Amino acid sequence: MNMQVKAYAAQSGDTPLLLSAVERREPGPKDVAIDILFCGVCHSDLHTARGEWPGIQYPCVPGHEIVGRVTAVGGKVSKVSVGDLVGVGCMVDSCRTCHSCEDGLEQYCEYEHGFTGTYNGFAFGGGPNTFGGYSAAIVVDEHFTLKITHAEKDLAAVAPLLCAGITTWSPLRHHNVGPGSKVGIVGIGGLGHMGVKLAHALGAHVVAFTTSPSKREEALKLGADEVVVSKNADEMAAHAGSFDYILNTVSAPHDLDAFTMLLKRDGALTVVGVPATPHPSPNVGILIMGRKSIGGSVIGGIAETQEMLDFCAEHGIVADVEMIAMHDIEAAYARMLKSDIKYRFVIDMETLKAA
Repeated sequence: MNMQVKAYAAQSGDTPLLLSAVERREPGPKDVAIDILFCGVCHSDLHTARGEWPGIQYPCVPGHEIVGRVTAVGGKVSKVSVGDLVGVGCMVDSCRTCHSCEDGLEQYCEYEHGFTGTYNGFAFGGGPNTFGGYSAAIVVDEHFTLKITHAEKDLAAVAPLLCAGITTWSPLRHHNVGPGSKVGIVGIGGLGHMGVKLAHALGAHVVAFTTSPSKREEALKLGADEVVVSKNADEMAAHAGSFDYILNTVSAPHDLDAFTMLLKRDGALTVVGVPATPHPSPNVGILIMGRKSIGGSVIGGIAETQEMLDFCAEHGIVADVEMIAMHDIEAAYARMLKSDIKYRFVIDMETLKAA
């Protein structure tokens, strides 16, 4: 028998999120029931709630940066126990049988519809809707639950690691960032501030790129060794041909050539932001003459997400967050559109339960 739980949902792309209710299934043999304590707020939540991407299903309950406590487990669950602190990120299922899934990279599931998102169903549309973390509780297959070992006082700031953290960790690890690497992080926002922290903790020499001179001191405090104002041609030119790797977190369209020019031979630039309109076409000559590459990356697999959480717990890494009440979500969205947040909103879900 399904359970009804409180949630905040959008009924259409042009209506605000309001108190509602969604159904959660009774835990099956491999399921984990979770009381949600905190949920981070991602730009993807805003885009989805507002219907700005194709294939949005309503009602829409966003939220894929979930931290909570296990309240019940199915009879075949072995990974977690009642009372454990766990996380749920951007996925709640995948086909489990394709090459990507077998390689532990469920985010690249090769099934026709891709992985199943924590909200809005299949990655490529179709199929039943799913409801995310702007809710009191959730039921998830144990494969897609993650153990959290941070101190309880840090749990709110752990929530954004489930998206912003893994989105930056996965490409940094894939490109073997570590001691001896000179790494650039473009953009100092929700993603970029985590990229700086993680690259620094991995032992790289970290250069933060920002269009805002006012962010220089902030970036240094986050762990950057140097800060470059990307609008300053002289500052950019001083780093020409010197980077092993650059992670670009900016989602607005811009000239990628300015950054590929900074790569060494065999250097790589990874983009993790999706612009509303395309970037200008890159200069292929710059790539050819240095055997350089531009690539992309999306979130991370379950195994590497667990690796990231364990690494962050060991190194005392969390996101920089501002706590909000559930009923303040529309105000938070308005501030996000103005980049008025350092660097991630997190919802205290007790405020939803008390609604």
